Amino acid sequence: MSHDHTSEPEFTGTLHTRRQFLRTSMLGAAASWTLPLFLEKTFGAMDAAAADSLIQTATGRDHPILVVIQLAGGNDGLNTVVPYTDDIYHRSRPRLAVAADKILRIDEHVGLNPALGPLKSLYDDGALGIIQGVGYPNPNRSHFRSTEIWQTAVDADRVQNTGWLGRYFDNYCQGEDASVGVSMAGDIPQAFAAPVPRGIGFARPEDYRWVNDEPPQGSASVSEFFFRQLNQPDAIDGEEMSGASISGLTGPAMDELGPMDFLQRTALDAQLSSDKVLEIARKFKPAVSYPNSRLAAGLSLVGRMIAGGLPTRVYYVSQGGYDTHANQAGSHERLLGELAEAMEAFRRDMVAQGNFSRVLMMTFSEFGRRVSENANRGTDHGAAAPMFIMGGKVNAGLHGTRPDLGKLDRGDLVHSVDFRNVYSGVLEKWLGVKSAPVLGREFKPFPVV
Repeated sequence: MSHDHTSEPEFTGTLHTRRQFLRTSMLGAAASWTLPLFLEKTFGAMDAAAADSLIQTATGRDHPILVVIQLAGGNDGLNTVVPYTDDIYHRSRPRLAVAADKILRIDEHVGLNPALGPLKSLYDDGALGIIQGVGYPNPNRSHFRSTEIWQTAVDADRVQNTGWLGRYFDNYCQGEDASVGVSMAGDIPQAFAAPVPRGIGFARPEDYRWVNDEPPQGSASVSEFFFRQLNQPDAIDGEEMSGASISGLTGPAMDELGPMDFLQRTALDAQLSSDKVLEIARKFKPAVSYPNSRLAAGLSLVGRMIAGGLPTRVYYVSQGGYDTHANQAGSHERLLGELAEAMEAFRRDMVAQGNFSRVLMMTFSEFGRRVSENANRGTDHGAAAPMFIMGGKVNAGLHGTRPDLGKLDRGDLVHSVDFRNVYSGVLEKWLGVKSAPVLGREFKPFPVV
């Protein structure tokens, strides 16, 4: 990889190293001719028998890592970072407004939803930044179009077939393995789309025969339960929460991606049995306990990969269910609670590993919700919303301008921070590259660190 601020050892002797590893590792020689390089690197890093091989020395343990969490469906920003002293907020939401005496106060104007207690602790510890009023000009209220705008980082009146992270990979990750980007969102997100595809995605665990219907009983079934939690069928999300119709959005299908860009296909091509995969997965366990949620399972797997020395620059995880048109109270708080608990567990995991200073986590949603609640005890599609950033070197605190509820655009909040300024800050201040080749023009970098 060609970052200006770092250099990494050349990966030489690849063929010899791969053969030697496969002959001596737990995977066995049966899969040696089809084993994808991504799986080799992952298993090599986790397998102590490969500790002195070139596979492990090539993984890189000091580069910065970006973890993106997509809050799919349109998170209600006003009930996330709450303007608890604003009379307009309380008048606009007679049934949905969070009571002022329950708010986790950030300052004399705003505070966090009470479900976000773990994030308030991160904030107090200087590990969390809150960016208020993030959006873009001429906002679009379509889930799919607005998701596409966020993932491609282009103006609302333009269409782009490459994603902002794909262009980062294309401009600055030439020669890297496909595992430079790893998605836990089910499919390769449109953000990864590039002329030369890079990035891999985890899909449903039944593709690996990692599913059973029994709860975990002993160490032999822990990993199976873990992967089952990571990949619950989408319908379950819709059944569990009223009004949560969006479980995940990845943008348009990416037909140009080859089959080797999807982990489910490479795992099957390698003809690895689930027993062998689980045997290796059990060799590394998180240093902390993660909550029992799909998002937490995804972040736990990210933690395993980071601990194993995988040379991934960007991890992408999705939490669905934020399309709260009806009966929002309760379901929204549950989602926020799962988000906060998962992020806090990931922080503890990274601290225990000694990797927290290497990680920047960023949340986003395709849009916020309207200021006024609707007749169905929910909220409809809106515009600007807050973003969270977390990490050992993050620029902690409350950032951006508090949205003015008295100055709306067609009932929507007006953004004060363009999300591409945040992306620019991530690219330049964190990943250490020039943002203009990725974003198409100059955007002032937001000080994420």
